[in-house]
Amino acid sequence: MRHEECIAILDFGSQYTQLIARKVRECGVYAELYPYTLSEERLVFLQPKGIILSGGPSSVYAADAPMPVFDIVSFAETYGVPILGLCYGLQLIAHTQGGSVHQASKREFGYAALEIVASSPLWKGVQSGSQVWMSHGDALTALPSGFEVIAKTDNAPYCAIQDLKRRIFGVQFHPEVHHTIDGKTMLANFLFEVCGCTGTWNEGTFVEAALQEVRAQVGNAGVLCALSGGVDSTVAAVFLHKAIGKQLHCIHIDNGLMRSNESQTVAELFGTTFNIPIQLVDASELFLRRLEGVEDPEHKRKVIGTTFIEVFESEAKKFRDVEFLAQGTLYPDVIESVSQKGPSATIKTHHNVGGLPETMKLRLVEPFRELFKDEVRAVGRMLGVPAWFIDRHPFPGPGLAIRIPGAVTRAKLKILRQADDIYLEEIRRAGLYHEIWQAFAVLLPVRTVGVMGDERTYEYVCALRAVTSVDGMTADWFPMPHDILARISNRIVSEVRGINRVVYDISSKPPATIEWE
Repeated sequence: MRHEECIAILDFGSQYTQLIARKVRECGVYAELYPYTLSEERLVFLQPKGIILSGGPSSVYAADAPMPVFDIVSFAETYGVPILGLCYGLQLIAHTQGGSVHQASKREFGYAALEIVASSPLWKGVQSGSQVWMSHGDALTALPSGFEVIAKTDNAPYCAIQDLKRRIFGVQFHPEVHHTIDGKTMLANFLFEVCGCTGTWNEGTFVEAALQEVRAQVGNAGVLCALSGGVDSTVAAVFLHKAIGKQLHCIHIDNGLMRSNESQTVAELFGTTFNIPIQLVDASELFLRRLEGVEDPEHKRKVIGTTFIEVFESEAKKFRDVEFLAQGTLYPDVIESVSQKGPSATIKTHHNVGGLPETMKLRLVEPFRELFKDEVRAVGRMLGVPAWFIDRHPFPGPGLAIRIPGAVTRAKLKILRQADDIYLEEIRRAGLYHEIWQAFAVLLPVRTVGVMGDERTYEYVCALRAVTSVDGMTADWFPMPHDILARISNRIVSEVRGINRVVYDISSKPPATIEWE
């Protein structure tokens, strides 16, 4: 989709790169990630209002350092496009323009106080001493010609630089992470004070443009919508029904990996609230049979993704007009699943992206492929999806299969459903549900000795996970009150046969992911 205003973010491998796009969009400007190998011709076609160079783990002076395939600074001069380099991006600008970058005498990882030493459009509304977040082992040691220092820290004398004439800026820290207190302000200053953006991006403008795009894509053909029961696919179905009406055929497959009563909830929601016809397909036997003995999480995702497509293609034959398969794929799914967006490591394969087979009979319709989770929720509210549903915690496409490390069995699924029900029930009762981004139970492939009713037990361990987040790209573990944890643990051990020990996961993302697999 072409956008009136766009910021092109070149990815040099930072795990924070996704956050740059999210922060820019929060400012009302559309941003998208591209690999650092993006061609000059493609960048000219995109007509970006500005370019942001991401951070990355490499050293610019290394022989195999990631480098653009053309001179970014010359491009900026030729087309009048401003550039902002972040961390590695700053070092890349300096290195290619005659400055010097060397291994830092003291690496910086964590908080630092920014001392502003010169005026800059980046500093509008930013006070000297503002907290920034550092994560680098190299440092700029000599300025390139035409640049001046505009800020420093105790360990970085060239923490921020600029060339006002050419509108090129660089900062050593990461303004995209929430640990940089005024980071969003700095990015907004680059967008509006430097690039001249007006901030026309929002969910409303997206919906109108996306409706037209979907209608043009599918024409008079039928679209089969894969309903998982989650927020993403549900909002996608409501959106597509608005776009193409009776051409949409919604199917919900019970894969045997759902939470308790999930399929019934989906059927009632579409039948009574949305008045959208839905067909329920029970394929649980097929999915569980194919998952027998499968332990590797990537293999699980591939099996589930492939089986989904097979079942949907089979169901599609019942509709003579169907040529497309619709999915609720989100931008983070795409980023985490594929590597062509840049050198950032593939974290995991999402069943509706990397898990798809190489050949499919149905063409894909993914209206939310450019959106983050909270943007989809905003679209859902605009389309009238009930708040109780919109505000549900995310549920993964592979379902409970990736919350059972190791082989999946019916017995384990039954145990996990019961534990998960108790967990969610108790955090709702405590009024904590909406303070948490996502909460769920995990059944570990570990058995421990316990004592219940004066008898020895040897049963499974249940791990509880709860995190706070904005978009799922980073997350902090939720500080669950101890009395609530005690009540949840007591209920699970007492009521769920097969569990005799409960633990609480206090890992943040990164380094961990939110889901266990």
